[in-house]
Parts: sequence; structure tokens; C-alpha cells
Amino acid sequence: MLEELEVRHLGPIQSADVKPAAGMTAITGETGAGKSMLLSALSLIRGAQADAQKVSAGQESAWAQGVFDVSAQSSAAQIARGAGTDLQDGQLFLARTVPAKGRSRAILNGHTVPRSILHALSDELVTVHGQSDQIRLIAPSRQRDFLDRYAADDELLSDYQQAFHAFNDANAALQKVTAQQAQAHQRVDYLRDSISQIEKVDPQPHEEDDLREQRSRLEHVQEIRSALMKALAALDPSGLSADDDSDASDGPSSAVDLLATAQEALEQSSTALPELGELADQIASLSSQLTDIVARLSDLASADNSQSMSLDDINERIHDLTELTRRWGPTLDDVFAWKKKAQAELDTLDASPAHLAQLKAQRNQALAQAQKRGKALHTARVVAGEKLAKEVNAELTSLAFSGARLTVRVHALSGEDGLTSSGIDHIAFLFSAFPGAPSRPIGKSASGGELSRLMLALELALARSLKNRTGADRTLKQVKSQTSIPSTSSSSPTAAKAQTAPNPQLTFVFDEVDAGVGGEAAVELGKRLAQLARSSQVIVVTHLAQVASWADAQFIVRKAATDTTGQHVVTSVEPVTGQARVEEIARMLSGTVTKLSKQHAAQLLSESTLEEKNNEGKEPRI
Repeated sequence: MLEELEVRHLGPIQSADVKPAAGMTAITGETGAGKSMLLSALSLIRGAQADAQKVSAGQESAWAQGVFDVSAQSSAAQIARGAGTDLQDGQLFLARTVPAKGRSRAILNGHTVPRSILHALSDELVTVHGQSDQIRLIAPSRQRDFLDRYAADDELLSDYQQAFHAFNDANAALQKVTAQQAQAHQRVDYLRDSISQIEKVDPQPHEEDDLREQRSRLEHVQEIRSALMKALAALDPSGLSADDDSDASDGPSSAVDLLATAQEALEQSSTALPELGELADQIASLSSQLTDIVARLSDLASADNSQSMSLDDINERIHDLTELTRRWGPTLDDVFAWKKKAQAELDTLDASPAHLAQLKAQRNQALAQAQKRGKALHTARVVAGEKLAKEVNAELTSLAFSGARLTVRVHALSGEDGLTSSGIDHIAFLFSAFPGAPSRPIGKSASGGELSRLMLALELALARSLKNRTGADRTLKQVKSQTSIPSTSSSSPTAAKAQTAPNPQLTFVFDEVDAGVGGEAAVELGKRLAQLARSSQVIVVTHLAQVASWADAQFIVRKAATDTTGQHVVTSVEPVTGQARVEEIARMLSGTVTKLSKQHAAQLLSESTLEEKNNEGKEPRI
């Protein structure tokens, strides 16, 4: 609820402080007095584009602030917390500063915020129905939301949205696997070909190192063989074959023979000198080591003679192994690991057709469930749409719109492409202003004033629907405790008109709602605004006394004397109560304030009262 609207240096308004009633507030005044500036101030705190030309002449900046009472659990409170601030004593302070030169500033609870924050907050707090502010229900998404609120189909909508998200998840999983299938066949071919190449080469652990060693030996085979032969000839020529060295037996004695001779000589004299026996033992140890060396040299010589692979064969094999490590290496161990992983992936891909079939079944099941719940929601919307149209059309007749007709079209979209996060329906509010006129979208078929009255009828229907679900209103005592307008005696014609207090979660502002209305229709218009004010806060800018008389509070916008320079008109905004309000209603009735017009005004004020019960003793309609 809008608790207070403060304005400084905006157009002709130098200073204004408006504290609307909790129920219905009327803003009145002569044409051109500056009532539009109050709406401009509201637009500023709602995040609208700033216009520096509206800054009062001679002033550096304009400023507007709205103070809203907000529930801690409301969406507006959540938006404020998301912007880094919280309620202050249950209130939010939305302000704009517009300099004569430079950029405007949006302020929330004393902190600068993006202008979009004020816009998001105001969507939750204020609805303006006027010539340039009818976008709220012109958008199809807003019409759908409005119909859902009227239908009270929250549970059906929630059930559908759960099914819709389940379908989206199942469909996304299927699409992901289907997209992967396009690459899966290529991947399978690649994996199979790669595994086949590895298996064809058939690498063995550490084979590459062994081959490189063999290649090194083959590349130096003559040098190695010569060294082996010379070493064997020196140590033990008997280990050489005749082909290796035919003259070896004719050469000098071998080292083995010489050591054996020395050992024997020392052993023969060891009795005479025991130390010689110790030396003989050491020579025996050397002889044993030398024998081992000769055996190893003989084995190496035999290995060289038994080499099974040629140098070309070894190089070719190393080349094949190098190709494997180049593609899947860098080592043979990496190649083995890649082959194992590739085989596991291949097994998985080969099993994907069964998985794909399972995902298709899950997706089709989720689609059927979403469509089923979408049809249930569609049925509820159709019923609610027919009821809403019937109720609104009845209201339009009372609002001087005889022959005007609202049609709520709820068209179910077919197929899975018709599924959206909000249901399967395309919803349109169509309006025909007079019999025979084609039904067209409401934004294209009504003037500003007509559209405001249509919106009023819609809001009344919604308020009635909400009341039926939430119970009775609060008492008149609560109204008086919430309104800032000084109370008058119960016998005064300016006593509070509403007999019950609203539960204002939203503030409605109506501008031009009385365009083209007069007489009995004007009375009905004011009465219905008062009825709406029993469930929400209502602010109406009006020229009709029959409308203003229903308000719980009234403010008058007057052209005062020019400013101190004598060049600019200054506008004042003041509450009118008691006799002052009677005189303002009298002026609105006849254009002048006379004894007779005041009597008519007092009578009008006293009659503009909502009764608690009608003649049958039933609760009044909202």
C-alpha cells in the first residue's frame, strides 16, 4: 500500500506530500491544475524514463519518493532483499532524483540502485490504468496470469509445471543421446579401427627397449665380435671354435692356464711356507671368477652368432611401435592403457540403442503426463474465462458501456510444440466497444477512458474472486486507524465512505476512468471504485463529483499564485475534509460554490456509502 507520496520541484509542484487513504482516494482539481504531475511522480518512482524538462523552472533537480507498507513475505520484499536492502519498519522507500542536467538516480531505502529495480518493485506494488499505462494487461502473458489468479488454478498450474519440467528434462536427455548417436557410428568405427591396428602390431611390454638394444648391437656387430674374440683368445682360447681362430691352439698359454700353473706351484710349497697356501687360495678365487667371465663371453659370442632378426627387420618393427606411441603414446604403456579404455567405451556405445529406446519411452511418458495436466488446466481456464467475461460484461453495462463485450479466448495449442512453461493455452482478452464491432485485442479496440473502465471491471471481478476465497473484510475501525486523513463525526457527509477496510496488497491508480461518463453511470463508476477499494488501495484522478464522493480521502490540486519571480504558476496539493470537501464537491457539481450546490454536495457525500448488507440481508457484492 502506498503510505505516502512526496514530490519536490516537479513541474508546477514545488512541494507536495500526499498520504492516501488505505481505501479509496480521489485526486481532483480544475483542468490544467497539475494533476498529471502526481502521475508523473508515480511514474518516476516506478522506474520510468526521466524527463529533465519537467524539473521546475529555476531548480537544480526534481525529486519524488513513495513510501510503501509491504509484507515481509511479499515478492516486493524479496526483490528488495535481492537488491541488498530490507524493509525498514515494514516499509520500502522508492525515490528518484532528476537533475535539470545529467542523469537521474534511482534510490531504494537510501541506496542507489539500477532503475530496473524500481520497475520490478513497482510491478508488485502499483498498477496504473491510464492513457499511457495500460500495458500491464495488454500483454498476453499478463492476461494469462490475470485469468489464473481469477480461476484460482494454482494447484493445477503447479502440477502442470512439474510435468512440463519433467518432460523438458526427459526430452533434453533424449536429444543429447540422439545428438551423440550422430557421432557414435563414426566413433565406433574409429575405436574399432584403432584397436585393430594395435592388435595387428601386437606390441609387447618393454619390446621397444629390447629392439633398440638389438639394433645397437647389430650396428656394431664387427666391433663387438672382434672384442669378444680377442678377450676369449687371451683368457681361454679353448672356448673359440676353429672358425673363430684356427691358430689359437698354437698361441701363448691362456690366462686360465697360467693361473692354474701358478696355483699349483704355490700349493706345492705351502707346507714349507703357509702364507703361500693363502695366496694359492686367492689365485683359485681369481681363477673361478675368470672362468665365469669366459663363460659369459662365450654366451655373448654365441648370441651374436644366433641373432634371428636382421637390422632391417628390427628397424621396421621399431617403426611400427613408434607409430603406435605417436598416436596413442607417448609410451607403450600408454598405448596399452588407451586400448583398454577404448574397448570399454566401445562396449558402452554398442549398448546405446537399448539406452536410447529407454529414453524415448521415458520422454513419451513425460509428454503424455504433461499434455494430460495441460488439458486439465485448459479446462479450468475455459470455465474461468467464460465466468470472467460474463461478470465483466455485467459490470460494463453499469459503467455506461451498454453493448460493450469482453471475450476471453482460451485456445489450446496442439502437439508437443504447444507445451510452454505456462500451459498449452494461447489466451487473449478481446474487446468489442459496441454491438456489431469486431472483437479485437483490448489494446487495439478501446480508448484510454474506455480501457480504464474495462480494467476496473476486470479488477472488480478479480477482487470479488479473491474475497470469496479469503473471507470477510476488516472493520471500519481498522480503516480509520490506517488512514491519515483526519476523521470527522459519523453524521458528517465527509465521513469515511467504506464500511470495511481493505487488505491492500496492491495499489490501483485510475486516470481518465471517468472519460465520457456522466449521470447515473458516474455514480455506478464511483461505487465500483469504492467496492474495489475494499480489497485494495485505489487512487483515482477524476473530474466527476459522483466519483470523488465515494472516496475515503480527497486531495485537491490547485493553481496557486505565481512564484516569487511572478513568471511561473505554482501548484499546491492539499487534503480536503469537512466543509472544505463539501465545497470542492459543490464546485465539481456546478462549477461554482453556492448554498444550493453545497446542499447537493452534502447530499451526494452522504449517499455515497456502501451498505454492509442489502435488503435481503446478504453480503454486498464486491
